[in-house]
Amino acid sequence: MAKKSDQKPAFRVTKDEARAIAEGRHGDPFSVLGAHGGRLAVWAPGAASLRLKQGRAKPMALAPHPDCPGLFEGPVDPEKPYTLDAEDANGTGWSFADPYRFGPVLGELDEYLLGEGGHRRLWEALGAHPMTIDGVPGTHFAVWAPNAARVSVVGNFNAWNGTAHPMRKRGATGVWEIFIPGVGEGTVYKYEIRALGGAILPLKADPVGFGSEHPPATGSVVRHPGLGRKWGDSAWMKERAARNSVDAPISIYEVHLGSWRRVEDGARPLSYEELATELVDYVKWMGFTHIELMPISEHPFDGSWGYQPIGMFAPTIRHGTPQEFAAFVEAAHNAGLGVLIDWVPGHFPTDEHGLGRFDGTALYEHGDPKEGFHTDWSTLIYNYGRTEVANYLEANALYWLEEYHLDGLRVDAVASMLYRDYSRKAGEWVPNKDGGRENYEAIDLLRKTNTLAYGEHPGIMTVAEESTAFGGVSRPVEFGGLGFGFKWNMGWMNDSLEYIAKEPLYRKYHHGELTFSMVYAWSENFILPISHDEVVHGKGSMIAKMPGTAWEQFANLRAYYGYMWTHPGKKLLFMGQEFAQGREWNYAQSLDWHQTDLPEHRGVQLLVRDLNAMYRDNPALHLHDTRPEGFDWLEANDAEHSVLVFARKARKDDPMIVVAVNMTPVERPAYRIGFPAAGRWDEILNTDAGLYGGGNRGNMGGIETEPVEWHNRPQSAYVVLPPLSVVVFRQA
Repeated sequence: MAKKSDQKPAFRVTKDEARAIAEGRHGDPFSVLGAHGGRLAVWAPGAASLRLKQGRAKPMALAPHPDCPGLFEGPVDPEKPYTLDAEDANGTGWSFADPYRFGPVLGELDEYLLGEGGHRRLWEALGAHPMTIDGVPGTHFAVWAPNAARVSVVGNFNAWNGTAHPMRKRGATGVWEIFIPGVGEGTVYKYEIRALGGAILPLKADPVGFGSEHPPATGSVVRHPGLGRKWGDSAWMKERAARNSVDAPISIYEVHLGSWRRVEDGARPLSYEELATELVDYVKWMGFTHIELMPISEHPFDGSWGYQPIGMFAPTIRHGTPQEFAAFVEAAHNAGLGVLIDWVPGHFPTDEHGLGRFDGTALYEHGDPKEGFHTDWSTLIYNYGRTEVANYLEANALYWLEEYHLDGLRVDAVASMLYRDYSRKAGEWVPNKDGGRENYEAIDLLRKTNTLAYGEHPGIMTVAEESTAFGGVSRPVEFGGLGFGFKWNMGWMNDSLEYIAKEPLYRKYHHGELTFSMVYAWSENFILPISHDEVVHGKGSMIAKMPGTAWEQFANLRAYYGYMWTHPGKKLLFMGQEFAQGREWNYAQSLDWHQTDLPEHRGVQLLVRDLNAMYRDNPALHLHDTRPEGFDWLEANDAEHSVLVFARKARKDDPMIVVAVNMTPVERPAYRIGFPAAGRWDEILNTDAGLYGGGNRGNMGGIETEPVEWHNRPQSAYVVLPPLSVVVFRQA
């Protein structure tokens, strides 16, 4: 009979289980690894020997599994924590805590909310969260991949070995999780996913990752999602609702952070830290009320300008860390500026490390390309009807508002979401259940997102980039609308730019392109946008759109801005347009700041600054931006002279404003205007002023009305209308 010491140890892990673990095929590793019934099974790839340390007991060698190098077993006290000492064949040793010693982190409430697609703070459940459990520091990872056969976290900490840290599947939720000791802030990681058919997919970035590597690298980076920031912007947050109101003066400066200003001879963009002073100080000096950032969610390709994001929960590392981005927002708030970001829920790129076929199936996207692929952008379309996908997007919107104190979201490409046949030919799209073209699921998503955003953060604003006549975009959801706070007025933008590009000689035949906007001006809460889209793809810069001689081009642009700032609606101008940059915008180059040293460019810059101040300081120009009681035509029909005259009004005791627009290069030295009240009217702005590069013609001493009926008003006066100008009068 063999001696007891000669007997081979009995192994709890079967040969098949051991091989499945070693080959990364086991879909439930926690049922095999860790302590079970007084026996411990440890998977330590690369280890030749392993010792168990538990309490004050002498370290005990665990037996290597005969069918699986790297798998060890031995007895364990299940009531006591333990650590492990490993050594490889070369004698190199390391110590670690066993991930399979720790139980689930996600609770039953998380499971319930994840299952029903109602986890408003999804980022607190999914993603990578540094934490300490039972005195052991590490990171908890959780990812949604319901159709995967196995999911593992990989990184330098395990030599990117997909067999090393397979995760626990949380039942019907489709979520996989694991706590990995020793992994902390700054660790690069991805997910290795084995599809149901057995194929190993390209490594995936974390859909709820809070940080990313510098492009072109594509790994996710462990960051604290809650930031742990003690915000110092309480004064702003208290008054934010009033600053974002339809009654407030809202003038937005749209910025692409990568090209606003570059340093080191153009080699790099400014950091968030640098932007917190340079950009914030400049925007405040210019008198804008808000900064709108083109998408800052992490994106792999600079040339997408951020509109093809993959890291929906990660501020781009191109300018610094999430903490530094938060500090930038705080600096803007403390300067009295709101911060909006472009949010892109309409599509996502096909890069293999992204959301496309995330677990080997069409998970985030539609499987049918007629529903799930944008031919315009070669991108994938979210499956808005899937509750988990809708939850992902809704929670993402809340995440930016909550964790970064952002003041609003400008939602990109809303029209592409609203219609199933957007940019598609007959036969290339799938009708809705009623046979129509409206995308009911996307509409529901937008309504719910707006409801949640305003409900949880009442002071914010949401803005739709929507180019169709879809009704009620900025109407409350309870009244049948989409629930946005504002909508971009694309009709005004298209008509006015077509008009101003025409030679003045022909403008009288297109007078309606300037007046038509007042037919629908009150149908939505409008923002007048001259965005980045108007100065790219061969469209030329704003100054290049203007006809005539060089002097006339600048006069045209000044008049256009004067018309824009006095027209009902909030304002948006893209960077560089405020000083009439000569060339078209290039995302890879700094703005041509040297041009602000030239008098004509400096003049436009100073005009925009003064327009902002005038708009902000005169309630008549902003209080009723979205209501008809704030506007009266005085002269809408003088097409022959290309002249418009209108009044802007606020409350009874607020001074009224009268605006006269002359869109020809002909001076009108004695143009009679009807005024809505008798008395003195001061000229408070004239785009022909010498300060702005004009000829200094106008009404500098103001005017006095006389009892001569004109423009259906009992009082009127002769005024000087300089060529290609806008003159603004205020009731004295």
